[in-house]
Amino acid sequence: MSSHSSTVDVSVIVLNFNGRQWLEPCLAATQSQLGAHGELILVDNASTDGSLDLVRERFPGVHVLSLDSNLGFAAGNNAGARIARGRCLAFLNNDTVPQPGWLDALKKPLLEDSGVALTTSRIVYLHDPSIIDSAGDGYLRAGGAFKRFHGAGFSLGDASGDVFGACGAACMIRRDVFAGLDGFDEDFFMVYEDVDLSYRARLRGHRCVYVANAIVHHAGSGTLRKTSATAVFYGQRNLEWTYLKNTPSSLLLRSFPSHMAYDAAALLKYASVGLLGPYLKGKWAALKGTPSVLRKRAAVQNGRITPANVLWQAMEKNWIRQKRSEKKFDFGLRGS
Repeated sequence: MSSHSSTVDVSVIVLNFNGRQWLEPCLAATQSQLGAHGELILVDNASTDGSLDLVRERFPGVHVLSLDSNLGFAAGNNAGARIARGRCLAFLNNDTVPQPGWLDALKKPLLEDSGVALTTSRIVYLHDPSIIDSAGDGYLRAGGAFKRFHGAGFSLGDASGDVFGACGAACMIRRDVFAGLDGFDEDFFMVYEDVDLSYRARLRGHRCVYVANAIVHHAGSGTLRKTSATAVFYGQRNLEWTYLKNTPSSLLLRSFPSHMAYDAAALLKYASVGLLGPYLKGKWAALKGTPSVLRKRAAVQNGRITPANVLWQAMEKNWIRQKRSEKKFDFGLRGS
């Protein structure tokens, strides 16, 4: 996966698309934690805002990969991973500021326990660090993902431990696992690609650990800007692809009624806030992509070693309460 001959402990990959306003604090905070055994890679998705000029002028030690077009989150990060030298790969959004000790904290469980393949951060809001954005990802029995403790107070995220998946805004994965999973699914472009990667890792028996003292301040929507039409389209399309591709057959049958109710509830909510069009377009795109997803599903399920009942127990059963709380907070932000 790497074109470099020598390896380092960790490669931090920051993906950027017209995020010049965020880059200086993000890169400065990250670079200060690397030490002699890490590298920092900026992957630029064909920005037009002077991002590359800023990085080359102020951060000459950052390895820059300039892409000719916007490949999105999934393919852009995969491109960074291909040139990375790290035994561990950290993915970090450009609109974040990792706090002191973040990198070492995220790396520690990976070094201490071979069963742990991914680690995920306590992500709090940049404008108000007392509020949690994500404490890792959970997955609903109804077939959708959620951010743990999203919108809750900082102290509710104090306990580290196993979670269903990692939030791609600030996470780390063992390089061999990432390569074995063929990285992020590039058909996703953006949104849910981290959920899909985590789900596939879990199917192969890997664990994901939430690290409470790996703290990152996050602007929240530096690229997508709150609950945008773009985020709704990709989120609704990729939600279906993740569910269909990764969920074992017995659990598809078991969860299908609640999944339909979950989709119906989302339809009503998005219609009420003027986002019905992107929602419907996302579902239609998901349907059109079904043949390709089914081909991927065959390969994913053939590689599954985790029993279906173990997966089921790891999923959240009360999807109504969970999503109501999350969406109430998100749409409150959108209206503010």
